[in-house]
Amino acid sequence: MPDLIPTAYQLAWPFAIAVAWLAGEFGYRLTGLPRISIYGLMGFAFGALLMEVLPQSTTDTFMLLANIAFGLMLFEMGYRINLHWLRANPWIAVMGVAEATATFVVVYVVAQLFGTPTLPALLLGSLTMATSPAGMLRVINEQRSSGQVTERALHLSALNCVLAVFTFKVIVGIGVFQTSGSLLSAAWNSLVVLAVSAGLGALLGLAVPGLLRRLGNLSRDATLAFAIAVILLVSVTHAFKFSPVLAALTFGLVARHRRVTLNKTQRNFGVMGDLLSVVLFFFVAATLGWSRVTYGLPLALALVAARFVAKVLGVAVFARVSGVSWRKGALTGLALAPLSVFVILMLEQTRRMGVDLVDSLVPVAAMALLLEVIGPIITQRALIWANETPDTQEE
Repeated sequence: MPDLIPTAYQLAWPFAIAVAWLAGEFGYRLTGLPRISIYGLMGFAFGALLMEVLPQSTTDTFMLLANIAFGLMLFEMGYRINLHWLRANPWIAVMGVAEATATFVVVYVVAQLFGTPTLPALLLGSLTMATSPAGMLRVINEQRSSGQVTERALHLSALNCVLAVFTFKVIVGIGVFQTSGSLLSAAWNSLVVLAVSAGLGALLGLAVPGLLRRLGNLSRDATLAFAIAVILLVSVTHAFKFSPVLAALTFGLVARHRRVTLNKTQRNFGVMGDLLSVVLFFFVAATLGWSRVTYGLPLALALVAARFVAKVLGVAVFARVSGVSWRKGALTGLALAPLSVFVILMLEQTRRMGVDLVDSLVPVAAMALLLEVIGPIITQRALIWANETPDTQEE
């Protein structure tokens, strides 16, 4: 009998993930809500109610699995970004920079009004600039949506990620310099990490398509080769404490423009991607403690509202000059709601570098939970209201 206790302990996470998957499937069929929102709810419930039963989710193995899942989605996001489209319509890039800047400023001001110190307020502003590619891409693929709002939301999400990672790393570097007084340490935690991460992603983006051309059978081998390359890239950047986010996104962007096509039937990287997505969204919510969520809820609600307003208005203002109606501009801004996966993984990566910011960023847990659940739902609604899902297109 005593042997059953460690065995049950080892089975806790697989059992919890299986329950989350079942809840996602039945919940989607019964309510139409995005599966990832239900995975998040189940993860928070298991993490909050069974904290003593589940093994620690913040171990390096769980972090690596989560980063691999996120890396596959970031690669696919980067792979769908068309730089030629941005050059043909530069107003989309202007829109992205303006919307992200507005979000940073508004969130910083609101955080300061609530008495948040300057450095944490700046970090909150930089994190909320982002739109989580994981939530965005999963909803788009699940809804099989296509159209102007879908494509603009994808491109703005990628741009938001790059701007958020850059701003966050620079602010972290400033914080490290203020604490340690070491310019070298500050530069390593900011600009060097960014440059090396982007360089590794670009290097693979050139090497893998070249290798595939030498092997032939691009359409058959491309999906598997890219998946293995993403796993390798994320593992290396994770081990050496670089940025898997920027590396995977750069890899996808460069690979796309090397003219190697990803098999359309393998969106989400097939069954492997679907499995890892359950782990990712469940894991992120399971890291959120109930006490942190309730403690930071008032400020989190204010910051979430400020972020929504800034993103919707920041995109809508440039809607007409960029070639769409005000309505589609506002819906694009709404579609940029998801955030939680990006925030939690960024903070965990920073913690592994020796800079623990979770305790100083009080509302992060509550914001992550709110946007883990409602963010994908808002994105789903925006795509449906824009008539860019198959069901609405037939009407």
